[in-house]
Amino acid sequence: MQHLLDFERPIAELDALIEELKSRANDPEQRSDAIARSFDLDAEIARIEIQRDKVMHQVFDNLTPWNQVQMARHPLRPYTLDYIRLMFDQFTELHGDRINADDQAIVGGMARFKGESVMVIGHQKGRDLRDRQVRNFGSARPAGFRKALRLMEMAARFGKPIITLIDTPAAEANLMAEEEGISRAIAQNLEAMFKLPVPIIVAIIGEGGSGGALGIAVGDRVLMMEHAIYSVIPPESCAAILSEFGRDRANAPQAAAALKITAAHAHKFEVVDEVLVEPLGGAHREPHTAASTLAAALSRNLHDLKKMKPAKLMEHRYERFRKLGQWLDPEALILEATAKPANRN
Repeated sequence: MQHLLDFERPIAELDALIEELKSRANDPEQRSDAIARSFDLDAEIARIEIQRDKVMHQVFDNLTPWNQVQMARHPLRPYTLDYIRLMFDQFTELHGDRINADDQAIVGGMARFKGESVMVIGHQKGRDLRDRQVRNFGSARPAGFRKALRLMEMAARFGKPIITLIDTPAAEANLMAEEEGISRAIAQNLEAMFKLPVPIIVAIIGEGGSGGALGIAVGDRVLMMEHAIYSVIPPESCAAILSEFGRDRANAPQAAAALKITAAHAHKFEVVDEVLVEPLGGAHREPHTAASTLAAALSRNLHDLKKMKPAKLMEHRYERFRKLGQWLDPEALILEATAKPANRN
C-alpha cells in the first residue's frame, strides 16, 4: 500500500503476505504443490488474518493525538467528492460565487439523498499534485465561502435540507485572501447559517481547521468521523507560535496533545454531537463501509430535524452554539481567590 504512515507498516507487511498467499491459493499449480507438501494455504491465510487484525487493534486502540492528525490527513482518506459519489444520487455541481470566481476548494450542488432532494457542500482536497493546486489543498478563498453561502441560501429558498462535509486544514491565509475579504466572508457565513430555516447537518470527515471549517460548519447536528480532527489552529502553527513549544513546528505532536484535537475530545466537550466509528484501520481501508456509516447517521438525524418547525430549528441551533465552552463568573472567581481560610480552632 502506498502512502503508509509509520504505524501502518506492520499492518501493511501482513496485508502483503496475505495477498501473496491468496495469489498462490488462486493458482492451481501452486495450490497443488502446497497440497503435495501438506501445507494448508487457507488455514495459513486465516491464521495471518487473525494476527493482522490483532495488530490493527493494538495500533488503533492506542493512537496518540498526533497519530489522529496523521489519520485525518491520510492521502488515501475519502474526500467530499468520494462521499458524494458513495452516498448521493443525481449530484449536480453548481459553480461560482456570482461576484468574483469559482473556488474549487469548495464543491457543492443539488443531489438526492435517500430519495430526498438536498444541498450538499464540502471542502475538496486534491489527489495528485495538479489537482491539489487547483483545489488549493482544500483551503477555501473568499469566493469559496461566498459560493457556499449562495448555495445554502438557494437551498433555504426551496426548503431543501443542507449537508456540509468538512475537510480543510484552514482557510486561505495569504495577502490576496485578506484583500478579498476572507474574514468578512467567513463572518457572513456564520451569521447567515444561524438564520437559515432549513435543517443543517455538518459532518467533519477529515480536518476541521479553524475558521476554514467554521465557515460552513454551523449546523443543527454536528457529526465527526472517528479519526477526524477539529481545532482552532493546526498543530504545526500552534507549535510555531507559542513559546511553550519553543516556537518550533517540529513540536507539533506535543501541540496536538495540548489542543485536545481528537474526535473523543470534541465529543467530551460537546463541540460535536456524535462520533462515527470508522472501519478498523481508518476510512481509507474501507471507504464504502465508512460512507454507509455516515449515510446512516445523516439519515437518522435528518429524519429527526425535519419534525421541527423552522422557528424552533433556528432557536435550537442558536442555543446549541451559545452553550459551547464553559462560562465562569469572574466575580465568583475573585471572591474564591481572596476568601480567608476558615477558622478551624
